[in-house]
Amino acid sequence: MTEIGFYHLTRTPLDAALPKLLGRVLAQGGRAVVRVGSAPRLAALDAALWLSADPDWLPHGTEASGSPELQPIWLTEADEAPNAARFLFLVEGADSARLADYDRVLDLFDGEDPAAVAAARKRWAAAKSAGHALAYWQQGERGWEKKA
Repeated sequence: MTEIGFYHLTRTPLDAALPKLLGRVLAQGGRAVVRVGSAPRLAALDAALWLSADPDWLPHGTEASGSPELQPIWLTEADEAPNAARFLFLVEGADSARLADYDRVLDLFDGEDPAAVAAARKRWAAAKSAGHALAYWQQGERGWEKKA
């Protein structure tokens, strides 16, 4: 089954945390899809990835600005992997019916938003009942700390 990590954002916003995690995927030679919940979030993340200082280069595209087969990172609202990604990032409460198609799924949620935390708990329970391997990560003073 797929390894799913739940990433509890408690110290930095998504726009700051996501680039570092995507940088790790690229450093391994991986490809990623970032599934968002809305068009405004897609536009904001597109801009944030181009402006990222750490890492300073995150090649990516969207339906409006790129060819998926050429992009190691693909931003989308759809439940798709047109760039043959093996890593799926779920943000803003986005979900996927295709979790088993990926090697690893990273579900990032805002720890300051009670509704987002409650929704993440529901996604955790559903993934657990589906038999996926689960991990829970929380931001700490020195970075991500594995809590479960």
